[in-house]
Amino acid sequence: VLVAIGAVPSYLTGTWSWTDVPDITNLSQIRDIRKTGLDLPPWQTVEQQEIDLGGHKWSYQELKGDYPKPIVLLMFPQGYRRDQPQVEWVDIDGVFQWQTDSYTKIDFKVETSPSVTQTDLKTKTITNNPTVAQVEARFFRAWTQQQTFAVVQWYAWPKGGNPATRHWFWLDQIAQLSRQRVPWVAVCLQIPIEPLGNLEASRPLAESLSKMIQTGLITGPFSGVN
Repeated sequence: VLVAIGAVPSYLTGTWSWTDVPDITNLSQIRDIRKTGLDLPPWQTVEQQEIDLGGHKWSYQELKGDYPKPIVLLMFPQGYRRDQPQVEWVDIDGVFQWQTDSYTKIDFKVETSPSVTQTDLKTKTITNNPTVAQVEARFFRAWTQQQTFAVVQWYAWPKGGNPATRHWFWLDQIAQLSRQRVPWVAVCLQIPIEPLGNLEASRPLAESLSKMIQTGLITGPFSGVN
């Protein structure tokens, strides 16, 4: 605990010492998100490319499905083992120059491992409960002169997610005690809505897509991470 407390000022000032930090499982697959995006059936990817936002390389992906307009998915994956989530939301605000309001949150859960049912020789059935990832994402309305969006943002990791960097930091510090790491991906989902439209009307779709994204990361780039 004392080691962790002492680390806080250094982390916040950007002088955190990363001496001998453990490697990250599947780092190359996580990094490749910038070039490949994420497969999210039944939604179709109509465009995917690596773009520059705030001096960093993001995956830009347009999704087409049961919605009148394409939905934009932006993802910034951890690129190196020393990379920390820091100012991704500030970068996005600066690039899009939008105004925002109606800040709230979306809480959801997704399974990180399926339930397993076993039957022994006496036909006694035992069902193991699945492991569940708990995610909190921030949900708000953003608009420019051209378009209004319902926006969902969070840092995703294999067993959960949160829009605040401190949640990842403590989990990663705890993981390092066991020579493990917590990889992360910044996620920004932009759903076009009517000009200054009702944010809550988009909540069901926003939550559904967010679950798909978190599940896609867990079963894809994050798979194999302890």
